[in-house]
Amino acid sequence: MADPSDEPGVHFPLRAGRRGSTPTSRGVLADSVAGIDPELAERIRSADGWRTHYVDHVVAVTEASALSPATADEIADEGLASLRRRMVLVDADGAETPLAEAAIDRPGEEPPFATESVQGTERPITELVVPYRGSGLSGEALLAQLDAWVECGTVEPSFATAVGEVIDHPEWLALPGRRVALIGAGAEMGPLEALLSWGVDVLAIDLPRSRAWRYKRGLATKGAGRLAFPISRDGDAGADVVHQLGPVLQWLRREGGDAPLVLGMHAYADAGAHVQVSAATDALIEQLGAERGVDGLATAWLATPTDAFVVPPEVVAAARESYARRSGMIRWGQRPLRSLSRSKLYAPAYRQAASGAGGIADILVPQQGPSYAIAKRLQRWSGLAAQAAGRTVSFNVAPATWTRSVTKNPVLAAAYRGADRFGVEVFPAETTRALMAALLVRDLSAPPPSRSHPEGLFSDQAAHGGLWRAGYDPKTVLGIAALTGLPGSLRDRLSRSR
Repeated sequence: MADPSDEPGVHFPLRAGRRGSTPTSRGVLADSVAGIDPELAERIRSADGWRTHYVDHVVAVTEASALSPATADEIADEGLASLRRRMVLVDADGAETPLAEAAIDRPGEEPPFATESVQGTERPITELVVPYRGSGLSGEALLAQLDAWVECGTVEPSFATAVGEVIDHPEWLALPGRRVALIGAGAEMGPLEALLSWGVDVLAIDLPRSRAWRYKRGLATKGAGRLAFPISRDGDAGADVVHQLGPVLQWLRREGGDAPLVLGMHAYADAGAHVQVSAATDALIEQLGAERGVDGLATAWLATPTDAFVVPPEVVAAARESYARRSGMIRWGQRPLRSLSRSKLYAPAYRQAASGAGGIADILVPQQGPSYAIAKRLQRWSGLAAQAAGRTVSFNVAPATWTRSVTKNPVLAAAYRGADRFGVEVFPAETTRALMAALLVRDLSAPPPSRSHPEGLFSDQAAHGGLWRAGYDPKTVLGIAALTGLPGSLRDRLSRSR
């Protein structure tokens, strides 16, 4: 079997016979702050044990972004520029060209895709319905649940307001006049099923796996919208945006037509491949954005709650109040563990003073790995750049969710099982999909909120599951949550294996 790193496509540069992700990821992060904090940039470049210490550096870059609106935009611009200089497009002869200089659109070099489309057979659903704990919540029942989540600190008040707007404007659900292209259309957290049920016109890009495409065709048939997707000359459905970047661009350009296009990035990949697909999507946005102008292309992503974020002062205050409200018995029981661990267990959240923009919610989970963190950071920088350019941007924090990528990681699965002991709710995947699709519709249909700081793009409308408002620093109770959740997690694994 051929090595995928030798195939044409978007890659890390070849150095000493390897396409390692660490030099590029570390270099991009350092370059993002080099003009603002040269000392921090040098610490990142010279850091030993990158897989162990990358978390501290990503948090430090977030802290730098909080300093001012101009700083946040500069970090995003410099980080993206570095990514485009460092990542390369490899051609059929093995020659490398930096993405910043590469011509990704080369008609005739590769055969263009044909198109297959499936038109739904059902009537559009004209009311927002959110599946939750065995019920389909809508109308007043959904509003009551939104209020309950706000009361518990599970979501931000602006999240409930935004979903409430969609409840009040069901005509938004079909996104009339727009066409939505989804990179990673079959993602477990993606909006595909909801959009098709609402009657949206969807262009789907996902890897060419036959079983997965049979499922997508079935979703489209049972929906009310139209699903269109690329077909190779061999008759295979799907496309690989990393290794077929030029043909994907040509297909999106052709199928997007003259309608306002939404380009959503929902793909997930393991390790360095996540950075590659994020870089490929950024290249598509750059090219299509230049062709379509500010009003002709909107962009959409989902943010993970397990990252480092600039959060408003009221979130910091709520977390500190939660820590202060602990009962005397809990304080007494935790004191020896805190002492023995030198405050590495049960530490309060937001121990550092908040800046003018707010505090830093450091929820990065080391087990997810540096490539995941860098890929999500690249996506966030793309969102900030699009926002600064005046483009319509949907970029919402989704709650911790029971997905396949979580359940296959035993530490995360156990921690999620025990999360409720610390005021964190882990959502079913079907609930998250419906809620995030609703936020996407809202962002594309209503004016954006006024933001005093660019990082508000992520803190507005956030559904963090309670991680941001929890009294404890999440990383100091992750092990405790995993221990308490381990029995339930083992039962889950045994049940799935039967």
